[in-house]
Amino acid sequence: MADFTRIATNIAALQSLNSLQSINNKLGVAQLRLSTGKRINSAADDAAGLTIATKFDFKVKGLGQVLANIADAKSLITVAEGHLNNINDILTKMKTKATQAANDTLGVDERTAISNELKQLCTQIDNEVLQAQWAGVNLLVGSTSTFASTTTVGKFNFQVGVGTGTADKMSFQIADQVFGSTSTGGKACFNAAYLKVQIGTGASQWSVASQASANEFMTKVDAASLKVSEGLSYIGAIVNRLDYQEASLSVAKVNTEASWNRIMNADMAFEQLEATKYQILQQTAIAMLSQANMAPQAILGLFR
Repeated sequence: MADFTRIATNIAALQSLNSLQSINNKLGVAQLRLSTGKRINSAADDAAGLTIATKFDFKVKGLGQVLANIADAKSLITVAEGHLNNINDILTKMKTKATQAANDTLGVDERTAISNELKQLCTQIDNEVLQAQWAGVNLLVGSTSTFASTTTVGKFNFQVGVGTGTADKMSFQIADQVFGSTSTGGKACFNAAYLKVQIGTGASQWSVASQASANEFMTKVDAASLKVSEGLSYIGAIVNRLDYQEASLSVAKVNTEASWNRIMNADMAFEQLEATKYQILQQTAIAMLSQANMAPQAILGLFR
């Protein structure tokens, strides 16, 4: 309580000064938040809130990278899917040609021409398998295959979560899953890709010189086509899982970022109101400080 009759110390002025300093500090905080857009600009603003927000930010950044990982995984799988679709188209062409060769209206020369075409088509299947790569890793070659002396095979573990548990990873190994892991050597059309459409060895392996051999070739192509279809089905299932995981993580990322936003970022409308309030209080505090400084002069009237 101010005592204006004791002038050695102006208590009223000191109280007004303290109030002014407090108002200036609060006004500075409001102005800083308005200028940066952040509610917490230093640890002193909200130590506990900063700790919580840092954890949220850590998780948001991790979720963002995981979503990028899923997009990359989809791109990788799309490469494998594209080559499998091409292989399936080639097998369809081979089935058509073998069916044509099974008809006894064809002569030896016609069947020889078909055999040569089947060999070329199977070579293209080999090329499709070799070209199905991602970052130097073969996608359609089994883990123990000797095809083309390949040592790097398509086994992938996608990081689809922010943790290190099994639920945060997803495996993709289409060659072993669909075609099996072993190979006795040779080319993809009949060995390393596990399609096995050849019907013999040496020069006779593409032969459809008779109706019987053509029928056998048709059976082989049917089995190979079924394997490729199983591969495409496997790819579809993996992509569906990635889609669901992506949708789930997208929601988690948005909600986590919203929590971080509520802690770290300033409510601009509220801070503007606070700044306006403290600007008015600053002016009134200055006016009161001026009046408090003038109050002791009233004591001079006692000496007249």
